[in-house]
Amino acid sequence: MSATTDQSTDPFLPPNPEEARAHRVYASLFHIAERHAATDAQRRRQVHPSVLGPHEAVRLVAFLLSGAAQLDDGESEVDSADVTAALSLVPLARGEMDELEAGLLKMARGRGMTWQEIAFGLGLGTPQAARQRYERLVDRTATEEARQD
Repeated sequence: MSATTDQSTDPFLPPNPEEARAHRVYASLFHIAERHAATDAQRRRQVHPSVLGPHEAVRLVAFLLSGAAQLDDGESEVDSADVTAALSLVPLARGEMDELEAGLLKMARGRGMTWQEIAFGLGLGTPQAARQRYERLVDRTATEEARQD
């Protein structure tokens, strides 16, 4: 067998967890959207109607800068102050994602999912890696909460 054999076509090699996870991303988005975000009302339940969350603000500025979203008529162009504001929110958005991930992992364990199943979902190679990730997230979010008090 050639040393350059493609891992994805060789039935005797285990799949690359990161590659497998990347292939699941779009399928995962479609799956969740189809089951839990099929209507406008379902999609809006995750967004506060009058306050923009940090992750939404960062995403909005990035989308406007990249052209993925278009400015409304009369809306100001994105300027360096907007970019600075978005960059200032990145650590807060990252912290929120850490808390969300830690909570989701805790709930997954509470629902009986094994560390192997969780590792698969995260694209990690071993149950130990998933458990260690959870422990790091718990430590990091506990430290951030203590700093905010």
